[in-house]
Amino acid sequence: MTTLVAVRAHPSARDVLAVGRPAFWIVSVVPYYVGILLATHRLVPPVELWPRLLLGAVVMGPLLWLAVLAINDAYDLPGDLLNPRKSKSPLLDGRVSLAAAKRLAMVAGAAALVVAMFVGLVFWLGVMLALALGWAYSVPPVRLKTRAGFDVAVNALALGAFGPLAGYAAVTPDLSGFPWVMALQGTLAAIGLYLPTTLADLAADRAAGYQTIAVRLGASTTYRLGFAAWIAAAGLSVVLAALDHVLPRSMLPLEIVMVPVLVAAYRRLIGSGQGFKPVVILASLFLIPCGTFALTYTGVLT
Repeated sequence: MTTLVAVRAHPSARDVLAVGRPAFWIVSVVPYYVGILLATHRLVPPVELWPRLLLGAVVMGPLLWLAVLAINDAYDLPGDLLNPRKSKSPLLDGRVSLAAAKRLAMVAGAAALVVAMFVGLVFWLGVMLALALGWAYSVPPVRLKTRAGFDVAVNALALGAFGPLAGYAAVTPDLSGFPWVMALQGTLAAIGLYLPTTLADLAADRAAGYQTIAVRLGASTTYRLGFAAWIAAAGLSVVLAALDHVLPRSMLPLEIVMVPVLVAAYRRLIGSGQGFKPVVILASLFLIPCGTFALTYTGVLT
């Protein structure tokens, strides 16, 4: 079992960065960019939008992640003590105190809301909702992380639907033209990628008494749900390309080739006791059709 050591009075900038997990920022910035692309139909948005879009990226990347991860680390501390994967957590090795983590969450959340005001009202409302869900996910008595099903829904909707919507709203407050089917596909893909991460922490969550979906349903059922969502997301892309709806029909040959590859990769890489590395590899493969979509949707490829 990991044990706590004496904590520093004030965390360093490096410690704060460690709490914010820079590696996670791309997980929300990529869907954010997809939303920008959907709104502008351009690979590179107009120059006059850059200041606003960059402010939005700062919110979607470092500020939101720090706000939700710091509060999550604070309230996950008892369980993290039982999790070998979290042994290098700044809260466990004494670099960040429990009180400091909570302060970081509040400061980052407030900063996210302030910066979001300069992006637009609709974007600001979305950030407010994301912060509320982030706190509801971690903080008792709601603590959706420990409510099987809600843990998946919060993460999948935040990454698969909120990200593209935020990018779209950063360009225009009028969401009437947003292709909602892309939010559905993003959510299905996010479910497929998120569920395996619950398996990586299954033993520690079970020991801590956290009723995550993996603890409630077991490893094999959780894996099958993730696999089904992944197949649904991949299959939906074929349907959209065939219908020439959002995905250009010119993408259909690639989708027909990539869907079996993505399904086989999930089957090969994802297991009931694996870590995060296979999930990262799988997500990287998913970027191939995403990149092709960006190029065809904007007319770079025809």
